[in-house]
Amino acid sequence: MKKAVFPGSFDPLTLGHTDIIDRALPLFDEIILAIGTNSSKKYMFTLEDRLHFLKETYKNEPKVKVETYKGLTVDFCKSQDAGFILRGLRNGQDLEFEKAIGQTNYKMSGIESVFLISSSGKAHISSTVVRDVMHHGGNYEFMVPDVVRKK
Repeated sequence: MKKAVFPGSFDPLTLGHTDIIDRALPLFDEIILAIGTNSSKKYMFTLEDRLHFLKETYKNEPKVKVETYKGLTVDFCKSQDAGFILRGLRNGQDLEFEKAIGQTNYKMSGIESVFLISSSGKAHISSTVVRDVMHHGGNYEFMVPDVVRKK
């Protein structure tokens, strides 16, 4: 069984995330959407909200599982028997950053990173941008799924 972990804070879930997840579904038997928890990080949305966003968005997709974890992503992957880490790339900066992490993860664990490039029209979307627009009262609705809009 080919399992992948797609780690992130999903604060909030964006159409950039769903673009990568939806396009990865044919590649894997199971994709675990893994919310990494970090007690020193301040989040806009609670862990419960973020879990709800993911579970509600993928409630009809049997290949998607939603979990939380602490610690190293590769340790979580091992605990889930997942051989792949799924990551999305928006630009060259993402590539350089994710390449270094992917190479380190592979050296530590033998777990491969799989990179998908954002679809056309989605590369500008990030949780950071969405949070900033939300914080300042701007229109963010075109960047997030329905479940986030309703919150």
